[in-house]
Amino acid sequence: MVKKKTSWLKRAIGEISKLRQNIGLFGTLIWNRWNAPYVLNSSRVDYTLARQLYHNTHDDYKLGAGFAKPIINTLAGFMGVPHFHCEDEEAQAVLDEYSSRWVSRMQRTHQLTLRDGDCFVMLANLPVNDPLYPDEDVRIEYIIIPPEQIADIEIDPIARKPVAYTIQAKNRWDNGLREYLVTQRVAADKITTIAEGDAPPNLKNEEVPNPWGFIPIVHFKNEPEETELFGTSELEAIEPYMKAYHDVMFHAMQGSKMHSTPRLKLKLKDVQGFLQNNFPEAIVAIQRGEPAKIDLRGHELLIFTDEEDAEFIEARSTIGDAEALLKLLFYCIVDVSEVPEFAFGVHTPSSHASVKEQMPLLIRRVARKREMVTESWQLLARMLLVMYSKATGKKFKSYDVLVTWDAVMDRDEKEYAETVKTIVDALNTALQGGFISIDAAVNLLRDYIETMHEYETDDPELPGERERIIKTWLLRQRLEEGQAEEVN
Repeated sequence: MVKKKTSWLKRAIGEISKLRQNIGLFGTLIWNRWNAPYVLNSSRVDYTLARQLYHNTHDDYKLGAGFAKPIINTLAGFMGVPHFHCEDEEAQAVLDEYSSRWVSRMQRTHQLTLRDGDCFVMLANLPVNDPLYPDEDVRIEYIIIPPEQIADIEIDPIARKPVAYTIQAKNRWDNGLREYLVTQRVAADKITTIAEGDAPPNLKNEEVPNPWGFIPIVHFKNEPEETELFGTSELEAIEPYMKAYHDVMFHAMQGSKMHSTPRLKLKLKDVQGFLQNNFPEAIVAIQRGEPAKIDLRGHELLIFTDEEDAEFIEARSTIGDAEALLKLLFYCIVDVSEVPEFAFGVHTPSSHASVKEQMPLLIRRVARKREMVTESWQLLARMLLVMYSKATGKKFKSYDVLVTWDAVMDRDEKEYAETVKTIVDALNTALQGGFISIDAAVNLLRDYIETMHEYETDDPELPGERERIIKTWLLRQRLEEGQAEEVN
């Protein structure tokens, strides 16, 4: 048999993974300028639909969109708000003042980011002569920009950093009789404002230098991707299941309404005699030529002759048939949203897992969501310090900001005490047996006791735990010697 020859190129391509695109030999070996560059995907979330699902105002999702709000609120509620920390004490005071003032808007930023996929926050320095704050020389405002107003984001193709934001907003004035459109392009060097339509006289087209030298806008993205310009809503993945849940529930309720009213079945030999004995008013109406109506209300007893009978006919409800499918769709929503089922009102242990067993999953998910926005919060805090410094002329020693978060769950004090006792006993046994050093034991115990320091530090102003232990031993020795002298 003659063996068919196969070119080396085809054999090589056959060994390549199917996940790789076949762009040709020269395209694989050499990336030249004729290859088509990748363009960042600029598609967005349907913000209107996301809000309708959250508020359950869309008629096509009425019976299934009730799951949307618990998903968003549970994640946003457990995320909480971040805490900013800076080495400079004056900078720390500024961060504490503004974070306490912005706490509600910071919480709302998480909520909007999870629901809409995008939340844009702009910092703006209000005029000094603001009549609402006469006691403040500088006031930096926290402004949440609706994502629909962000008309365009120019991105550096190499650094992937925003070069300019274009904001568009419509407004009406003169009792709603006049309307105009404002377009503002915010770049690091200048801010360009263009008004179109019937604008007020004091609003003019202008181009002014940016006093900050950077774009004071932070883009919070949910589930950011390097290939996506905008974020993803938490409701996108479960939207098909909410629609299916609505459809199944709607048809089941329609069938229940149709079949829930029983029908009366009569087995009669003498219809006229039955009516004469039980509904004589119907006989009179028939004799008058009027339509006869039979009303069972007030007739607790019906008279029948031999071989006559009556029974109610009731069709089986379709809700029983739909129960299994509705339960399946519910757990599909739970699995895809990664939100425990107790967030939807199931506070008792189910056949799948108890509340205590579900909490670790929620804790890890909330931790991932926090890590997702930590860099954005650090950038926002740094912008605040720079803007405050330029507005007041005060220079800070450091502008680096560290972000920390509260614990997702309040710890159980009894379990915490038992855990610390067990670890201390284990470390004491290891130290006495010579299996561990004292600095390793202290550094391990430091993860459970927040007031402990590192065993050794290079900062003379912040003594390590070793110096604190020695100081405690010396104090105890002096107290014991003093008590001994008093006894003698």
